[in-house]
Amino acid sequence: MHEKTRRAVLGTGIAAAGSGLLAACGSPGPHPRATGHSGMESNTMGAPARAGAPAEDGPAEYVSPHGPEVAATERRRGPGPVRTFRLTATATTLDIGARKVASWAYEDQVPGQEIRVTAGDTIALTLANNLPQPTTLHWHGIRLRNDMDGVPGVTQRPVRTGAAFDYRFTAYYPGTYWVHPHSGVQLDRGLYAPLIVEDPKEPLKYDKEWVVVLDDWLDGVGGRTPDMELERLGGGKGGHSMGDGSMGDGSMGDAGKRAAKGAAKRAAARPAAPKKAAPAAPMESELLGGHAGDVTYPYYLVNGRSPESPQVFRAKRGDRIRIRLINAGGDTAFRVALGGHRMTVTHTDGYPVVPAKTDALLLGMGERYDVLVTVKDGVFPLAVLAEGKGRSAMAVLRTRGKRPVKFPRPKELDGELLTADRLKAAEDVRLTPKEPDRIIRMRLTGSMRRWDWAINGRPYDPTQRYPVRAGERVRITFINGTDMWHPMHLHGHTFGLPDGGPRKDTTILRPHHKVNVDLDADNPGLWMVHCHNVYHSESGMMTILGYQK
Repeated sequence: MHEKTRRAVLGTGIAAAGSGLLAACGSPGPHPRATGHSGMESNTMGAPARAGAPAEDGPAEYVSPHGPEVAATERRRGPGPVRTFRLTATATTLDIGARKVASWAYEDQVPGQEIRVTAGDTIALTLANNLPQPTTLHWHGIRLRNDMDGVPGVTQRPVRTGAAFDYRFTAYYPGTYWVHPHSGVQLDRGLYAPLIVEDPKEPLKYDKEWVVVLDDWLDGVGGRTPDMELERLGGGKGGHSMGDGSMGDGSMGDAGKRAAKGAAKRAAARPAAPKKAAPAAPMESELLGGHAGDVTYPYYLVNGRSPESPQVFRAKRGDRIRIRLINAGGDTAFRVALGGHRMTVTHTDGYPVVPAKTDALLLGMGERYDVLVTVKDGVFPLAVLAEGKGRSAMAVLRTRGKRPVKFPRPKELDGELLTADRLKAAEDVRLTPKEPDRIIRMRLTGSMRRWDWAINGRPYDPTQRYPVRAGERVRITFINGTDMWHPMHLHGHTFGLPDGGPRKDTTILRPHHKVNVDLDADNPGLWMVHCHNVYHSESGMMTILGYQK
């Protein structure tokens, strides 16, 4: 979030101790494959877990997040130099440029202070919870050990008010990532921070690096909070805020199981909600296939700043800049362009792609893109459009002067837009074509009228699993049966998009389209799959992929 010269952190990043995109726009063809046997298709989840014990699928038990399989996988990654950090989640007052707001944040700032390490380092981070609610920390996009994934009731107990939790794991894979809670709708406050894992053999050449975090903001404005917004929309009927009912071994305690079952019954029995009033701002996007979002936000931010008081990045003419873009929003896709410049896309979701030039990018919630630009002389807007919502945010690139400039809408926003289905994974990270050993169909269901978001018609139940086995090539077929777009995110893994497409952990599904994604089951444990619209996921659109022993 702060400007840095290459390989040297500047600004207020945490000091280390001792140191797509519309891929689902159409029904894709089959993934390239070698000859082999046909895959096993799975449309059903495993059996419920027993209280205090790992879940079972018939006679086979699931790998516990705290089991020996998880520890063995982490040992193979190997320990590296330990980098020590601390994050304190607290209620605070934040200056977002246009105004000051009461919210929650890490270390009294938004975004939270940057966490930066080198691939192979061991991250040792203590999360201290000074919030009035339990919380956790999820490491979005990182392929880490399962018991550090930060999902309450599945991989750990929630961190209670006044308590702390120590996260420790090897950050093995370089890339652009971020951290946020996985508790209720806390993500839609100020609780997020960038996580950058540098490549010790970095092949890219550049002079400076900027980390740019995009967000939609309502907390503390006009008395609004994300929890109130969730209740307005539908009440979080299928949500996963199970309090302290978790057992910490991947199963739920009796209280958690009763809460989960009760939530599922209420979701099934709830009558249709009355039709809500039309939103105050335009909420339609042809690019997203129709309805753009459920929540109108008074502000959109770039690195915690509204356009009234934007962050200024300074460079010299001819500088080659790496920009790491992160969408930390709760309900908004962002279209991004740098006025007067074309961008070269080098990475998405942390993994390299065959470089591709474009005028603009679209980022769904949870997605990240790395781009390179060669700076021209002058003053230019880094323009960020809230797709379909009629509002915008910005940062400023300057090579000279300090005088404020009023920018017209940059033509690049309406120029060539690169989508993930046009990207190819770099050769060294491309999945080897292979027949899937298992096919899992996940149909996204629900409606804006009933607010009954789910997967395969079932709202989230932490005692259920979609089974896989270590070593399998797994194909997840996402089928969007709803009238709304969904950014689907898989924890602890990356998947390949069809036909040699990029490696990603989050992909957009437009309404009534599908996409097949392939992954290698090489990271044992219990892993979330969910929509990264925080209001959809908390209302039930998430489930769990479980490794069988």
